[in-house]
Amino acid sequence: MTALDELTRPAGADDVVGGVPARLVAAPRSTAEAAALLAATQDLTVVVRGAGTKLDWGPPPRSLDLIIDTGNLSGVVEHAAGDLITIVRAGTPLQALDLGDQLLALDGPEGATIGGTVATATSGPRRLHYGGVRDLLIGITVVRADGKVAKSGGKVVKNVAGYDLGKLYTGSYGTLGLITECAFRLHPRPQRALFVRAVAPPADAARIRAAAVAPAAIEIDSACGELATLLEGTPDGVRERARILEKLLGGEISDEAPAWWGVAPWAPGGIGVKLSVPLSAVPAIASGPDPVRGSAGTGILYAGAAGITGVERLRAACVRLGGHAVVLTAPPEVRDILDMWGPTPGLPLMRRVKDQFDPGHRFAPGRFVGGI
Repeated sequence: MTALDELTRPAGADDVVGGVPARLVAAPRSTAEAAALLAATQDLTVVVRGAGTKLDWGPPPRSLDLIIDTGNLSGVVEHAAGDLITIVRAGTPLQALDLGDQLLALDGPEGATIGGTVATATSGPRRLHYGGVRDLLIGITVVRADGKVAKSGGKVVKNVAGYDLGKLYTGSYGTLGLITECAFRLHPRPQRALFVRAVAPPADAARIRAAAVAPAAIEIDSACGELATLLEGTPDGVRERARILEKLLGGEISDEAPAWWGVAPWAPGGIGVKLSVPLSAVPAIASGPDPVRGSAGTGILYAGAAGITGVERLRAACVRLGGHAVVLTAPPEVRDILDMWGPTPGLPLMRRVKDQFDPGHRFAPGRFVGGI
């Protein structure tokens, strides 16, 4: 039996990415086993799969021989509570992390894994206060296309030795190699959290920021006209700040988030668009014909577009306001005729990075910007 036979199994009916079926599936149990797998499969194209919550994001792969499932790469490797640091394997579900009185402040859909969150640079509502993936990731272990293991960063927040592979792999959509472990900066778990909800215009987010109440998140849903603010901290401090916002916005204090909080605003099989605009442009985007949902504190918003015309309208509005729009997911009949990524500055540099890290273009071919 060859190493390839030992590490893989035939793909099943559900082993499909963007409508493209795989031939083989592997579920390595360690970084070393993943390295052996990739060294033994040099002629195969690869897509990495975590929980599959974002597997329909991006165009389909041009070809797909092997799916690497990270389900066996799960668990906490180390939790250095005194240093506010943890090292976690890539297949670990976000919601499964139990770090006691500390937290990894990343939000994601039910089942989303650490590796998938890093690969797609997904940050939820609390990005306003805690930062995004690139801010929290301080070290990474990856397996390159040639089977070599590479590490960057470490177990201290200030670590500048070598190249920052973590920032490079964050948001690379699995096109540069396999992420197996990630080191993160943690934060103390808040003792109390309250939401202040109000029917108010998105422009009121500026009033919230000016009120010096240190919001953890400011989210809007233009479809219902609601503005919701998350406050975290000590019980007395949170209640005091919540009362300030309650009076300022004419809203109400709640222990519960709105039903729309952190939920994608498109139906399964619909067109999902991510919008990134300056904070000053959020009210203009939110007042447009396409309902949007997301962070009025960071300018990261999401919309369910009504066909290609809706995508073009959203993209034009974002560009006009100094931002950009990316189509995350779309049904095949739309996806196959649409430029999902849109205009991308720096594409020649991104191609050179791809050529350097994955010369044979094995990983997720065609799934990233410009067909990378």
